[in-house]
Amino acid sequence: MMDLTGLDTRPAQTWGALRLVPLVRREPIEDLRLHAMVYGLEPSMVFLPDRTLYTAYVPHAFVASWSDDGTPAAAYGTQLGQPLRHMCVRTRRRMARRVDKNRLRFLPLHLAVEGFLALHFGGPVIAWEEWSRQAVAHGLSHRAEDAYTGAEVRGLDDALKVFEIYPGQCGLLLYAGDTLASAFVVPHPEDYRALHPTLILDLYGELIYDYALFYPARDFPAVIDENTVSSLADLRAQAERQEREWAGFHDSVMAAGLLRAPAQVEEVYRMGGFTLSRFLPAFGRKSENHIGETITDGEGRLAYLKTFRLSEAQSRRGHLLSRLAEHGWSLPDTAAALGTDPATLGLRLQRAGFGHLLRQDILDGYRKAVSGRSLRTRPGGGTSPPA
Repeated sequence: MMDLTGLDTRPAQTWGALRLVPLVRREPIEDLRLHAMVYGLEPSMVFLPDRTLYTAYVPHAFVASWSDDGTPAAAYGTQLGQPLRHMCVRTRRRMARRVDKNRLRFLPLHLAVEGFLALHFGGPVIAWEEWSRQAVAHGLSHRAEDAYTGAEVRGLDDALKVFEIYPGQCGLLLYAGDTLASAFVVPHPEDYRALHPTLILDLYGELIYDYALFYPARDFPAVIDENTVSSLADLRAQAERQEREWAGFHDSVMAAGLLRAPAQVEEVYRMGGFTLSRFLPAFGRKSENHIGETITDGEGRLAYLKTFRLSEAQSRRGHLLSRLAEHGWSLPDTAAALGTDPATLGLRLQRAGFGHLLRQDILDGYRKAVSGRSLRTRPGGGTSPPA
């Protein structure tokens, strides 16, 4: 499971539909530090090792600095000024690239999103008759997903401005309509203070954008029994009890989806005693699915975390691709495993945006078969007259 040992939950602060839950680190990590490099508004192209091209809005990069002997690492500072407004295309080499002996530049969240887009990107491993020539020759190319910037999430800008930053705060869990949108953890409180404004530049899923518009956050009032309070010490003890109960409820219920173990973890880069990785979920139906990236030390302690909550549609696409890959991209075998038939599965693939992978005559046949079944059967078990 995702290990948040060493990070304590503090009472949440709410603003409209948004709930920000501070994470405080008991002992800051001194030998790894993060700062941001702001790029601007122009789209970016990143050349990947497998000769594919990743194109997106990349507003900033993070630079990780570390020491090899456990001594405190230097923080280079963060500049979040107004980016230049000009239209061009910025090119980058790699998602994560060493820029100095003990400094690594990586693209936060895009490292995780690219891993999701690359999921079974090669397409069918066997040229089954159902797949188009394009699917067999080029796989899923081109594949795209949509996201919103934090500036488009209603109320986030104001929430980040007015909420206080706790002493020792090294992270934040962001909820919209009490649905977990994103987790952000850094090694040191000074890093968090510097990087807190970058949350408005981050990517958020469609679900979070909608929930911020339509669903208010619930109120969790602190209830203290006045009969148990006769002094300031009693009042302080009751307040601390309420904090513990809130933290226990949050960690066991509200953040339960994030704490589930990821299904796939890919090591991206070794940085001395630290490891940069990205992860994918199990793509469970009707459950939370988070992609993200981590930096952990040699003992598995979490130094950095950034996550992205997939929408229902994105989770569905990941689920279908994973099931197809498990069964060698055989539509009949995958359909049987899902408890359906090839025609229904083929139309599900089309609705998920993968219709171009199927031969047109096969897809037309699937539509005819499903349409024929719906014409023959009416609610209540009756049959309709022949066409």
